[in-house]
Amino acid sequence: MPRGPKGEKRPGDVIGAAIMVGRIATGEIEEPAGKAPKRAKGGRKGAKVRARALSPQERSEIARAAAAARWKKG
Repeated sequence: MPRGPKGEKRPGDVIGAAIMVGRIATGEIEEPAGKAPKRAKGGRKGAKVRARALSPQERSEIARAAAAARWKKG
């Protein structure tokens, strides 16, 4: 059985998925509640370690490129 982005089990076919959505909508079954992803927590830790490993000049260059990318979008 295929798994969703949070690891929950989902029907592999379109009809099965539609039936599951209908049952959730009518209250026949409850929507599976997943745990909060741990990716965000690990990402914050990794950023701090990476920042410590970089020189101040490298961090400045990265920050400058990020700021330029943000201003370019808008």
